[in-house]
Amino acid sequence: MLVKAESDVCCTSSNAVKIVEAMAREYNTDRVLCIPDEYLAKYVASKTNVKILSWHGHCEVHERFTALEIKNYKRNHPNVVIMAHPECPPDVIAESDFTGSTSAMIDYVGKTKPAKVIMITECSMSDNVAIQYPDVEFVRPCNLCPHMKQISLENILDCLRHQKHEVTVDPSIAAKARQSVERMITMSAAKN
Repeated sequence: MLVKAESDVCCTSSNAVKIVEAMAREYNTDRVLCIPDEYLAKYVASKTNVKILSWHGHCEVHERFTALEIKNYKRNHPNVVIMAHPECPPDVIAESDFTGSTSAMIDYVGKTKPAKVIMITECSMSDNVAIQYPDVEFVRPCNLCPHMKQISLENILDCLRHQKHEVTVDPSIAAKARQSVERMITMSAAKN
Protein backbone atom coordinates (compact mmCIF):
# COMPACT_ATOMS: atom_id res chain seq x y z
CA MET A 1 0.00 0.00 0.00
CA LEU A 2 2.87 2.38 0.79
CA VAL A 3 4.44 1.86 -2.63
CA LYS A 4 1.12 2.57 -4.34
CA ALA A 5 0.75 5.69 -2.19
CA GLU A 6 4.14 7.00 -3.31
CA SER A 7 3.64 6.09 -6.98
CA ASP A 8 2.29 8.43 -9.61
CA VAL A 9 0.29 5.59 -11.13
CA CYS A 10 -0.03 1.81 -10.79
CA CYS A 11 0.00 -0.68 -13.63
CA THR A 12 -0.54 -4.35 -14.31
CA SER A 13 1.28 -6.59 -16.76
CA SER A 14 -1.59 -6.13 -19.20
CA ASN A 15 -1.48 -2.33 -19.27
CA ALA A 16 2.14 -1.53 -18.35
CA VAL A 17 3.24 -0.42 -21.83
CA LYS A 18 0.21 1.83 -22.24
CA ILE A 19 0.72 3.35 -18.78
CA VAL A 20 4.44 3.98 -19.38
CA GLU A 21 3.75 5.72 -22.69
CA ALA A 22 0.95 7.79 -21.15
CA MET A 23 3.25 8.78 -18.28
CA ALA A 24 5.96 9.86 -20.73
CA ARG A 25 3.47 12.05 -22.60
CA GLU A 26 1.84 13.51 -19.50
CA TYR A 27 5.13 14.36 -17.79
CA ASN A 28 6.94 15.20 -21.04
CA THR A 29 9.77 12.84 -20.18
CA ASP A 30 11.68 10.09 -21.90
CA ARG A 31 12.29 8.10 -18.66
CA VAL A 32 9.90 6.25 -16.36
CA LEU A 33 10.69 4.29 -13.20
CA CYS A 34 8.90 0.94 -13.34
CA ILE A 35 8.86 -1.04 -10.06
CA PRO A 36 8.89 -3.56 -8.44
CA ASP A 37 9.47 -6.22 -11.12
CA GLU A 38 12.69 -5.91 -13.12
CA TYR A 39 11.66 -8.50 -15.70
CA LEU A 40 8.35 -6.80 -16.42
CA ALA A 41 10.28 -3.52 -16.71
CA LYS A 42 12.66 -5.11 -19.24
CA TYR A 43 9.73 -6.46 -21.22
CA VAL A 44 8.07 -3.02 -21.24
CA ALA A 45 11.37 -1.47 -22.33
CA SER A 46 11.41 -3.81 -25.34
CA LYS A 47 7.97 -2.54 -26.39
CA THR A 48 8.45 1.23 -26.08
CA ASN A 49 10.94 3.99 -26.86
CA VAL A 50 10.62 5.30 -23.31
CA LYS A 51 13.73 4.61 -21.22
CA ILE A 52 12.69 2.33 -18.38
CA LEU A 53 14.44 2.54 -15.04
CA SER A 54 13.90 -0.59 -12.98
CA TRP A 55 14.46 -2.02 -9.56
CA HIS A 56 16.12 -5.39 -8.94
CA GLY A 57 13.00 -7.24 -7.77
CA HIS A 58 11.38 -10.34 -9.24
CA CYS A 59 8.27 -12.44 -8.82
CA GLU A 60 9.35 -15.55 -6.96
CA VAL A 61 7.15 -17.74 -9.18
CA HIS A 62 8.17 -16.40 -12.60
CA GLU A 63 11.90 -16.14 -11.87
CA ARG A 64 12.11 -19.90 -11.25
CA PHE A 65 11.46 -20.70 -14.92
CA THR A 66 14.57 -21.13 -17.08
CA ALA A 67 15.36 -21.06 -20.79
CA LEU A 68 16.67 -24.62 -20.54
CA GLU A 69 13.34 -25.71 -19.10
CA ILE A 70 11.53 -24.09 -22.04
CA LYS A 71 13.86 -25.82 -24.53
CA ASN A 72 13.15 -29.15 -22.82
CA TYR A 73 9.39 -28.57 -23.06
CA LYS A 74 9.77 -27.89 -26.78
CA ARG A 75 11.82 -31.06 -27.25
CA ASN A 76 9.45 -33.23 -25.18
CA HIS A 77 6.20 -31.74 -26.54
CA PRO A 78 6.45 -31.23 -30.32
CA ASN A 79 4.10 -28.56 -31.69
CA VAL A 80 3.39 -27.11 -28.23
CA VAL A 81 2.76 -23.36 -28.06
CA ILE A 82 4.67 -21.83 -25.17
CA MET A 83 3.22 -18.66 -23.68
CA ALA A 84 5.29 -16.72 -21.13
CA HIS A 85 4.21 -14.08 -18.66
CA PRO A 86 6.25 -10.86 -19.05
CA GLU A 87 7.50 -11.22 -15.46
CA CYS A 88 9.58 -14.22 -16.61
CA PRO A 89 13.32 -13.79 -17.18
CA PRO A 90 14.22 -12.40 -20.63
CA ASP A 91 15.83 -15.67 -21.77
CA VAL A 92 12.57 -17.51 -21.01
CA ILE A 93 10.61 -14.93 -23.01
CA ALA A 94 13.08 -15.30 -25.89
CA GLU A 95 12.45 -19.07 -26.02
CA SER A 96 8.66 -18.68 -25.87
CA ASP A 97 6.22 -18.39 -28.77
CA PHE A 98 4.04 -15.70 -27.19
CA THR A 99 4.46 -13.29 -24.28
CA GLY A 100 1.63 -11.55 -22.54
CA SER A 101 -0.28 -10.98 -19.34
CA THR A 102 -2.60 -13.69 -18.08
CA SER A 103 -5.54 -12.04 -19.85
CA ALA A 104 -3.50 -11.77 -23.07
CA MET A 105 -2.62 -15.47 -22.85
CA ILE A 106 -6.29 -16.34 -22.37
CA ASP A 107 -7.21 -14.21 -25.40
CA TYR A 108 -4.43 -15.85 -27.44
CA VAL A 109 -5.71 -19.34 -26.64
CA GLY A 110 -9.25 -18.27 -27.49
CA LYS A 111 -8.28 -16.73 -30.83
CA THR A 112 -5.72 -19.27 -32.05
CA LYS A 113 -7.09 -22.49 -30.48
CA PRO A 114 -3.72 -24.28 -30.38
CA ALA A 115 -3.83 -28.04 -29.87
CA LYS A 116 -1.37 -27.94 -26.98
CA VAL A 117 -0.09 -25.07 -24.83
CA ILE A 118 2.12 -24.35 -21.88
CA MET A 119 1.46 -21.23 -19.84
CA ILE A 120 4.70 -20.14 -18.18
CA THR A 121 3.14 -18.54 -15.12
CA GLU A 122 1.66 -19.58 -11.77
CA CYS A 123 0.26 -23.05 -12.43
CA SER A 124 -3.28 -22.52 -11.21
CA MET A 125 -3.72 -19.95 -13.97
CA SER A 126 -3.62 -22.70 -16.62
CA ASP A 127 -6.05 -24.76 -14.54
CA ASN A 128 -8.58 -21.95 -14.86
CA VAL A 129 -8.00 -21.46 -18.60
CA ALA A 130 -8.21 -25.22 -19.25
CA ILE A 131 -11.77 -25.19 -17.94
CA GLN A 132 -12.62 -22.39 -20.38
CA TYR A 133 -11.01 -24.21 -23.33
CA PRO A 134 -11.51 -27.98 -22.85
CA ASP A 135 -10.43 -28.76 -26.44
CA VAL A 136 -6.93 -27.41 -25.79
CA GLU A 137 -4.40 -29.64 -24.06
CA PHE A 138 -2.56 -27.83 -21.28
CA VAL A 139 0.87 -29.05 -20.22
CA ARG A 140 1.24 -27.69 -16.70
CA PRO A 141 4.64 -26.79 -15.35
CA CYS A 142 3.83 -26.08 -11.76
CA ASN A 143 5.39 -23.22 -9.87
CA LEU A 144 2.90 -22.43 -7.15
CA CYS A 145 2.67 -19.03 -5.52
CA PRO A 146 2.67 -19.59 -1.76
CA HIS A 147 1.02 -16.22 -1.18
CA MET A 148 -1.85 -16.74 -3.61
CA LYS A 149 -2.52 -20.15 -2.07
CA GLN A 150 -3.13 -18.56 1.34
CA ILE A 151 -6.30 -16.96 -0.01
CA SER A 152 -9.21 -19.36 -0.14
CA LEU A 153 -12.95 -19.11 0.21
CA GLU A 154 -12.69 -21.01 3.48
CA ASN A 155 -10.14 -18.54 4.89
CA ILE A 156 -12.21 -15.56 3.78
CA LEU A 157 -15.34 -17.03 5.36
CA ASP A 158 -13.40 -17.72 8.57
CA CYS A 159 -12.14 -14.12 8.68
CA LEU A 160 -15.61 -12.71 8.14
CA ARG A 161 -17.30 -15.10 10.53
CA HIS A 162 -14.81 -14.52 13.37
CA GLN A 163 -13.87 -10.91 12.60
CA LYS A 164 -10.14 -11.66 12.56
CA HIS A 165 -7.13 -10.58 10.53
CA GLU A 166 -8.45 -7.07 10.09
CA VAL A 167 -6.21 -4.91 7.92
CA THR A 168 -6.17 -1.23 8.70
CA VAL A 169 -4.54 1.40 6.56
CA ASP A 170 -3.93 4.97 7.56
CA PRO A 171 -6.59 7.03 5.73
CA SER A 172 -4.01 9.42 4.27
CA ILE A 173 -2.02 6.50 2.81
CA ALA A 174 -5.20 4.88 1.49
CA ALA A 175 -6.21 8.14 -0.21
CA LYS A 176 -2.84 8.51 -1.96
CA ALA A 177 -2.83 4.84 -2.99
CA ARG A 178 -6.38 5.19 -4.33
CA GLN A 179 -5.21 8.09 -6.51
CA SER A 180 -2.51 5.99 -8.18
CA VAL A 181 -5.01 3.19 -8.85
CA GLU A 182 -7.62 5.64 -10.18
CA ARG A 183 -5.01 7.21 -12.48
CA MET A 184 -4.22 3.74 -13.82
CA ILE A 185 -7.89 3.15 -14.59
CA THR A 186 -8.19 6.54 -16.31
CA MET A 187 -4.99 6.10 -18.34
CA SER A 188 -5.93 2.55 -19.32
CA ALA A 189 -9.31 3.70 -20.60
CA ALA A 190 -7.92 6.66 -22.55
CA LYS A 191 -7.46 6.43 -26.29
CA ASN A 192 -3.86 6.91 -27.47
